Amino acid sequence: MTNRIFNFGAGPAVLPTIVLEQMREYLLALPGIGMSVLEISHRSSAFDEVLATAEANIRSLGSIPDDYHVLFMQGGATHQFAMVPMNLFLKSRPADYIVTGSWAQKAAKEAAKFGTVRVAATTEGEGFCRFPTAQEIDLAETSSYVHLTSNNTIFGTEWELLPDTGDVPSVIDASSNIFSRPIDVARHGLIYAGAQKNLGPAGVTLVLVRSDLLERAPSSLPTMMRYGTFADSRSLHNTPPVFAIYAVSLVTSWLLEQGGLVAIEERNKRKAGKLYTQIDSSDFYRGTALPNSRSRMNVTFRLPSTELDDRFVADAADAGFAGLKGHRSVGGQRASIYNAFPEEGVDALVSFMAEFERTNG
Repeated sequence: MTNRIFNFGAGPAVLPTIVLEQMREYLLALPGIGMSVLEISHRSSAFDEVLATAEANIRSLGSIPDDYHVLFMQGGATHQFAMVPMNLFLKSRPADYIVTGSWAQKAAKEAAKFGTVRVAATTEGEGFCRFPTAQEIDLAETSSYVHLTSNNTIFGTEWELLPDTGDVPSVIDASSNIFSRPIDVARHGLIYAGAQKNLGPAGVTLVLVRSDLLERAPSSLPTMMRYGTFADSRSLHNTPPVFAIYAVSLVTSWLLEQGGLVAIEERNKRKAGKLYTQIDSSDFYRGTALPNSRSRMNVTFRLPSTELDDRFVADAADAGFAGLKGHRSVGGQRASIYNAFPEEGVDALVSFMAEFERTNG
């Protein structure tokens, strides 16, 4: 295999090497099929098996209750910013949005086109460096739903414990930490996530939705904008992203082989802990998220000057570390260490950081 560098990009992100090797091996022809997965019909028995495997793996990993649908959709999480309110708004009832970053802001803005949005809490005034406490969240008992983002790639923050929304269904944008840790799906009404960080390549979006919520969609809603359309057709109402779903089936099989979400969480804790220890033991590096809100997926930090920020990114690239430049809206550095990111890559970055501080501090 061609020598691979360490990809710290925020997404599309690193995939397990063994999955890449499997895809390469079967790209020309699937075993017993004689055609590439890129060529098979979405109505074929071959793809039916791929789809069934992907769904079974997801149900096993997440202990998905029987009254939840597993949907494979397109359009990314951004498409869900519109689909959620279009399907879940109740007449004359608002929706609560907990705004903890740029993506949550965009979701709330989109939802406001379809109904009344209440900002139940926000940490914008603090530069989104933390999540609100339970005491700071003002939820309305009459809300249609409560929307929140479980991890913020830009600001490097993550909920340690998702808030309790009582009888109001919670909607979780879990795009950047889906299946990086155990989650009690039954506590939530709907969970959505773009696949390109922890589940597979770009092109497919996972939606987990409780059955009773499908009944909320107004009859006037276009067919392709209804969750029920995809639930009734097993995500086959139109041609789905065949290859991306195939990749998801392989990645989720890999996650199960690693020991499932309990095992992957322990590895993610360990990887993130190494980076935060390096940051906290130095006066040269400064973490941007408050300790109690730090993300295990996206470790964000700054150096003493923008000049050093730029030099760090350039020298890191020369050393074989890609994707460390922070989001264009905030600058600094961001190391995205999703499920498939190897621990030896974290160890190598820690060593590089120590040496960079020694020569530039």
